[in-house]
Amino acid sequence: TGKMMESTGGPYLNTAAVTSPVGIARLLQMTFGCTTFSLVAHQGGFSAAYGTFCMFVWTFCFAITVFIITCEFTHLHSCLTISWGNFTAAFAMLATLMSVTAAVIYPLYFVQLGCYPIGCEVRDFRIAASVFAGLLFVVYAAEVFLTRAKPGQVTSYMATVSGLLKIVQAFVACIIFGALVNDSQYSKYVATQWCVAVYSFCFVVTVVVVAFSVTGKTALLWFPFERSVVIYTFGAVLLYMSAAVIWPVFCFDSKYGSPRRPGLCAKGKCPWDSQLVIAIFTYVNLLLYIVDLAYSQRIRF
Repeated sequence: TGKMMESTGGPYLNTAAVTSPVGIARLLQMTFGCTTFSLVAHQGGFSAAYGTFCMFVWTFCFAITVFIITCEFTHLHSCLTISWGNFTAAFAMLATLMSVTAAVIYPLYFVQLGCYPIGCEVRDFRIAASVFAGLLFVVYAAEVFLTRAKPGQVTSYMATVSGLLKIVQAFVACIIFGALVNDSQYSKYVATQWCVAVYSFCFVVTVVVVAFSVTGKTALLWFPFERSVVIYTFGAVLLYMSAAVIWPVFCFDSKYGSPRRPGLCAKGKCPWDSQLVIAIFTYVNLLLYIVDLAYSQRIRF
């Protein structure tokens, strides 16, 4: 055993994990994340589903970032049966999306300029938490920028533009699902049910692609992974095109739905609002899949 340990050579600790630009970004992520949820938990406060979501984002991202720093600093990641490059790239993109969402939601629902009725101290804590939440998003975005694949570089799939877009596509699909379950009345027509099937199918396949990349199991597949992903992306573009036409027609055409928001619809509980959110993010995901397809012609991983 001693000979095996000696033959590996090199230092036991990887100082580059905390001194490189990416390492410094991760240390700042850990610092800003801990500061943000500590300010909220100590005095800022949170409530309802959106407050709980923000706290989950900050604590989840903090925990995974600590795990990544620890593994890279101690070389423990070499013992894991996953593709480490794909895992860190995928998490950085996911954390960027989650942190920017929390950085928007928390001040939107909890920050106010006046002291009444929460008191000046609580208000100041909430403002400070919002500032650090914004900084947290910036440093996660910085990691994505630093680790992204450069033109002509052979790298991990999740570090490429197409790989990063897969995370964004799945995240946007989650927003669509959230709006679907919020009384969107999608079961009213077979056509809108088809749209839900499109969103579900594309989400599942995208998650499977990410999972295979992160676990490093693509080499075990009996078909070429790279070519299959491109073919799937082309199919997803066609499917989302159909949903981008069908959903607005069956929700906003006067024959099937309502072209304008009903006046008696309660805020936060109006099917028309959910339908509008779904329509907007359907076009967002369609655009993402088109860009993904264009970039997939230029990458090698």
